Amino acid sequence: MKTVSKTRCCRQKCLLGCLLPFLFLLLACPPVEARVRRRLTIRSDPPGALVYIDDQEIGITPVSTSFTFYGTRKIQLIKDGYEMVTVKRTFRAPWYQITPIDFFTENLLSRELRDERVLDFKLAPQRIRSDAELRQRGIQLRRRAEEGIVAPPRGATTRLGPGPVQRNILLPPTRVAPALPAPGTPTFPRR
Repeated sequence: MKTVSKTRCCRQKCLLGCLLPFLFLLLACPPVEARVRRRLTIRSDPPGALVYIDDQEIGITPVSTSFTFYGTRKIQLIKDGYEMVTVKRTFRAPWYQITPIDFFTENLLSRELRDERVLDFKLAPQRIRSDAELRQRGIQLRRRAEEGIVAPPRGATTRLGPGPVQRNILLPPTRVAPALPAPGTPTFPRR
């Protein structure tokens, strides 16, 4: 019986001896916010483009934002008179942000580390269509409307904003029939 309690006592002392320096180290370090600052700056030529990161509006270029996670980000720049730019960029973690090293750099390091990323984009002027192209497109749309076809032509793309491009490939064109009253419903003359 004495050997069991002696062994238990030795284990407790050993555990306390190992944990005590670690606890002292944690208590000796003053609590601070974050030791690693992550910042992403996006610039465009010309400046003034609206920036979306992962479909979240960030601001107008030049713009900076903090980020927490590394990985692939979808970045979009939109400016009137210029083509919209959509890219996917992968941000790799620096060596001091790889597990388990990141525990020490985030919690125990006495100085601040900065991870600053800068992305530069050159915006291309939007292509101006000629009057003949616009007229031809208007004639096509008018003809389709007269035929009662609602859906755009096959393969046409619709862009509603910063989200993904929606392709109308699966929807066949449909004809709209004139509305007829249900049988037994009285009809009233239009004024």
